[in-house]
Amino acid sequence: MIWPDADFPDTPYPGTVPPASFVHVDGASHELTPGPSRVDDVPLDDWLAARGAAPAAGRVPVLAYGSNRSPGKISWLRAEMGLGADPVVVLRARTSGVTAVWAAGLRARDGQRPATLAAAPGIEEEHAVWFATPEQVAVLDRCEGRDERFRLARLRTGTVHTEDGARIDEPWVYVGHSPARAPLHVGGEPVRCVSTPQAAAVDLVGEPGPDGLDAPTAVGAPHPDEWPTELFAYGLLQPGQVSWHYVEPYAAGGHRHATVAGSVLDTGRGYPAWLPDSVGAVPGTLIALRDPVAAFPAMDAYEGPEYQRIRTVTTDGTVGWAYAWRAPVDGFRPGWTPAAG
Repeated sequence: MIWPDADFPDTPYPGTVPPASFVHVDGASHELTPGPSRVDDVPLDDWLAARGAAPAAGRVPVLAYGSNRSPGKISWLRAEMGLGADPVVVLRARTSGVTAVWAAGLRARDGQRPATLAAAPGIEEEHAVWFATPEQVAVLDRCEGRDERFRLARLRTGTVHTEDGARIDEPWVYVGHSPARAPLHVGGEPVRCVSTPQAAAVDLVGEPGPDGLDAPTAVGAPHPDEWPTELFAYGLLQPGQVSWHYVEPYAAGGHRHATVAGSVLDTGRGYPAWLPDSVGAVPGTLIALRDPVAAFPAMDAYEGPEYQRIRTVTTDGTVGWAYAWRAPVDGFRPGWTPAAG
């Protein structure tokens, strides 16, 4: 399914959104089907590569709870803020424990009242997650007035799940920074966007109030390797195996058994090959990392060009990095059993 921008204008704020996850390019939204993600019946990374765009692993999750979910707004960002022609990947998401509320001040450019985010125990809402390149985040920084109107933060309050079941731990998010972008409290309480339309929101009278969020401010530009902070190891990088020394200096002290989709082949060379698009279940170890940006250069070099580091989702919804085999499999045998440590 392909929707033209005219179907989803961004005004009145916060605009309208497609009924599915989508990738926006050339003034239209292409439906993105989850698990594994495909666009126009093509794997997402292949679809992006055909357009010279960064793969999913080169993007970071940014929670979008206002107009940034709208294709009309994305085209405005392209025309007015220098977003460029690269595809924008937007996944539907369900949040719990947070809510979009009306901000205390109005937008200077059109007099509409924008949204901001606040803590809301027990509340569930439908929002979206941009999987944005660092360059796209830089454009959002300009649009949101980073460190003036809004600040870019890592959200620890509540939970965020995309429609494929993945849990997005500590996504980046823009939250109110100036008093004008703090939640508007009317009668001592913030006003949820879902309960009051824009036409009524602009006439609300109240005072700026706290957002109640646990959301430490992000420092600098996001690096795609910062998220997630777990490695799913199914071969020699596991604890007790011969290559564990590449991981051990960065292990955050916790690891557990986990399973991902796909199949494993025995290369006959003493190490396995994970095929994530195959049918089956692959057991391994999920390892928490304390500094993935520093950890991965040595691991990437060790794995070599036959492997590609991608993000995968375990059966319990945890997102982790893993090394997928991307070379021929001629002569490989099904299954692989690690040697005793």
